[in-house]
Amino acid sequence: MTDLALRRPVGPGTKTVSGPRRRVIGLVVALAVLLGLVVASMLIGSTTIPPTVVWDALFHPTKDIDQFAIRDFRLPRTIVGLVVGTALGVAGALIQALTRNPLADPGILGVNAGATFAVTVAVGVLGVRDVQSYMWFAFAGALIVTLVVLALGSTRRGQSPVTTVLAGVCVTLVLNGAGQALELTNPDAFDAMRSWNAGSIVSRPLDLLWPTLPFFAIALILVFAVSGSLNAMALGDELAAAQGVRLVRTRILAIIALTLLAGGATAIAGPIGFVGLMVPHVARWFVGPDQRWIFAYSVLLAPSLLLGSDILGRVVMRPGEIPVGIVTAFVGAPVLIALVRQKKASGL
Repeated sequence: MTDLALRRPVGPGTKTVSGPRRRVIGLVVALAVLLGLVVASMLIGSTTIPPTVVWDALFHPTKDIDQFAIRDFRLPRTIVGLVVGTALGVAGALIQALTRNPLADPGILGVNAGATFAVTVAVGVLGVRDVQSYMWFAFAGALIVTLVVLALGSTRRGQSPVTTVLAGVCVTLVLNGAGQALELTNPDAFDAMRSWNAGSIVSRPLDLLWPTLPFFAIALILVFAVSGSLNAMALGDELAAAQGVRLVRTRILAIIALTLLAGGATAIAGPIGFVGLMVPHVARWFVGPDQRWIFAYSVLLAPSLLLGSDILGRVVMRPGEIPVGIVTAFVGAPVLIALVRQKKASGL
């Protein structure tokens, strides 16, 4: 029996050898997929541009019209997709871990709606027009709605996944209705924001992106700083406190990071839903419940999903396009229905 046990190791020891290796290989594959989609995003559009032209546009620029399209439209669009996708994916993973709710998502829980409504008020009432100004309104709206939904979803036994989702849906409907009513009072002010309201990364110059990058960087640092504490909190607040986790501090830092990620992404691209819902589930299938690995995978998988959806939106209606927010809604709605029907979709 001893020789057999030595030849055939079983139990946790075997998993600890293969698990990290499998996760690292998965990360490499996810990175390769993301790089492939970045290249595809540069090549595919209303017209197909040869790879040599893309290369020359980036490293040997001229005044050629195809190079102009690459440098001034497709390159900024791709970079914005990378940043916004990462923000939405990590925000989704964070809010699922924070609420221990597999149905949580910045869109479903009203965080994006709060940021959108705040921007709508800034544009329609205060006359704000540039992202550097209304970004602060997006942060404030995301923060306020996050706190309201978490408060409405809490019970004596803790956070209720179903109640939290219902609260988020109700808040989203109220804010969307109020925002649409406000738009009707001043249609000229919102005419230029129709693409933004649908959730799009088209015509987003890099000048709009740079002011938000420091906030995204701070948010990602906070996310990975609290990931270990979120792992402990998944076992319950009492066990986490017994392990020395500072619950209030962890929740405050998580809410700050969520506000920066969801508010910044909405300020740039408008309300894009379901990315934060789908990506953490896919990551969880590969790596299990460890939040550190889920966040790492989300950094790569979420921009892949967003860029893939954006490329699909360019192809299906050539020479026109479908905004990426609509494409992700078509993909995400069936996923949400499937998750709701699962018996285990009640908590993490």
